[in-house]
Amino acid sequence: QVHLVESGGGLVQPGGSLRLSCAASESIVDFYAMGWYRQAPGKQREWVATIFSVGSTNYADSAKGRFTISRDIAKNTVYLQMHSLKPEDTADYYCFARTVKDTSWGQGTQVTVSS
Repeated sequence: QVHLVESGGGLVQPGGSLRLSCAASESIVDFYAMGWYRQAPGKQREWVATIFSVGSTNYADSAKGRFTISRDIAKNTVYLQMHSLKPEDTADYYCFARTVKDTSWGQGTQVTVSS
């Protein structure tokens, strides 16, 4: 399985922005999909956004209009740009990479939105 490392989390005030990165240990061109989930304290993990191999994207309703997923194939990295952050965006954010056979996960990066 591919090794995924997330970074970019931290503490931000409501209304602020963060960019999360997910660096893969191998080329990402062969992954059917990559993206992000998040898990808030005491809640189930929820899907946030996906970018597919053809470059198309999907977002959860909670992310639409505020988050943007993108990728840099040369850097084997997927990004999640987050704007207008709200306290309810506080969670551990996990990157995933999916093939037809399996799904790999990163270790997560923590995002805290608080004043």
